[in-house]
Amino acid sequence: MKVVGPVHKSDVGGVTLNVKSHTHLKAEFTRMMKIKGVKAVLLQQMITGTELFIGAKYEPKFGHIILCGLGGIFVEVLGDVSSGLAPLTLSEANSMIRSLRSYRIIKGTRGKPGISEAKFADIIVRLSSLLRFATEIKEMDLNPLIGSTEAITVVDARIRIEKP
Repeated sequence: MKVVGPVHKSDVGGVTLNVKSHTHLKAEFTRMMKIKGVKAVLLQQMITGTELFIGAKYEPKFGHIILCGLGGIFVEVLGDVSSGLAPLTLSEANSMIRSLRSYRIIKGTRGKPGISEAKFADIIVRLSSLLRFATEIKEMDLNPLIGSTEAITVVDARIRIEKP
């Protein structure tokens, strides 16, 4: 469960994991709706994996800059992000991923499986392509995406649009 409204949901107590009963669901819904700025509560399937981040920011003189790295709180705490200028090729997206200091986590380490680098790179390239045509998108944060060896799923997103 997570709140709709506040940008940093976990900072305001707006995320609850492992809801296993109707009673727990009702109690958390009631609690979450009392949080300042909450408009709704989203319920989604619980998935596990490595938290990833993909973002984009429009710079008037350059166009869209695409960012990637570990997601969730790690993007802020570690500041380990790689960037490239849209449009990106698959080779450039792979290079961005491999240049991260946290690449060993993405690759898999200490018995923990990594993520599908091919899928991560593909999402970066697709976002890069989208932004060539959707120029009204000025900022986008896909954070976190949950990655595993089989799939990468966006679990939260924020998009800022400016109409000309």
